[in-house]
Amino acid sequence: MQFELSAQQRERRERIREFASRELGSEAARHDREGTFPRDDWAACCDHGILRCHIPEAYGGLGLSASDTVLTLEALGYGCRDNGLTLALGGQTWSVQEPILVYGSEQQKQRYLPRLCSGEWIGSHGVTEVESGSDALSLQTRAQKVDGGYLLNGRKAYIGMAPLADLAVVLASTDPDAGKWGVSAFIVESAFDGFSQGEPRAKTGTRSNLLGDLVFEDCFVPEENLLGGEGVGVSLFTQTIAWERAFIHAGHLGAMQYVFERCVDYANERRQFGQAIGGFQSVSNRIADMRVRLETSRLLMFKAAAMKDASLDASIECAMAKLHIGESLLECATDAVRIHGARGYLEEFEIERHLRDSIGGVIYAGTSDIQRNLIASLAGVKG
Repeated sequence: MQFELSAQQRERRERIREFASRELGSEAARHDREGTFPRDDWAACCDHGILRCHIPEAYGGLGLSASDTVLTLEALGYGCRDNGLTLALGGQTWSVQEPILVYGSEQQKQRYLPRLCSGEWIGSHGVTEVESGSDALSLQTRAQKVDGGYLLNGRKAYIGMAPLADLAVVLASTDPDAGKWGVSAFIVESAFDGFSQGEPRAKTGTRSNLLGDLVFEDCFVPEENLLGGEGVGVSLFTQTIAWERAFIHAGHLGAMQYVFERCVDYANERRQFGQAIGGFQSVSNRIADMRVRLETSRLLMFKAAAMKDASLDASIECAMAKLHIGESLLECATDAVRIHGARGYLEEFEIERHLRDSIGGVIYAGTSDIQRNLIASLAGVKG
């Protein structure tokens, strides 16, 4: 088992960190305050190849392994102060580009992946509905077979980047009587008749990653945009959500490293009662806990990536990574606010923004409670 990065990986990590700290996030506070998307930073990331990582060269990508892609996204999160941007990039990588790569026809891959890799198009993943929640495949959105394609009717809610998406990978029921086995997937372009996008919805954190609805009103989708064939929606969802739950926090893992280092610096610099506050156990113990969470989170994520690279079943590892990292982000951000005291509570020092950004991590891509249920089931608990 190899824990050390290669020279090439270290060079890539440093290069991405430097790029992100130099060129990204200068307007992060404004985008957070206004709930706007940093289009220029998105373009800079795409020019730097961030969305090309895990896609083969034949479709405009770099052909990197899952491990190297995760390493890239982690480095990006370390250098970039906009957690919404890194979340949007990770979301497109794992929940839009990956299912098209795995389930798409050659025609679909040639049409969509280069545009997504270059950042010309922004993608979203339309699964969640208001009534479905954690029962993700109990869908009300319907796809009726008609001459030459399908008519989609329904609404997807709480979808990342929905207001700006140029296309969406959408799950809909083609056979309601078959339950989840009657779910199919479609690639829906924003220009299709009957497709509309809701306005951005105000939320607690990662505000630059716009959240909204996808609406289908007799939306005609050509037959060639059926992704993987009828009834494969459950398989596509299961595989996609495994990738997403394992690696969606990669950028935020880098941000956790950055916040940890800030806390260490502050604990050494800030003096109270005649000494640095790091000398008080209530502070040093929090920093120790942060370091343990950081290292265990990194180990879980990169173990899942290594297993994916080896084509091994990583179902339980992906769920454990999502659970542990999501909870650790929130706990570390809370500790960071406590260590910084009043400064941690003020917007100008950006620590409170990391706390707000971390809250969603225990909800999206499957709540922490769902991950616990899944881990218990995969461990053999019968329910």
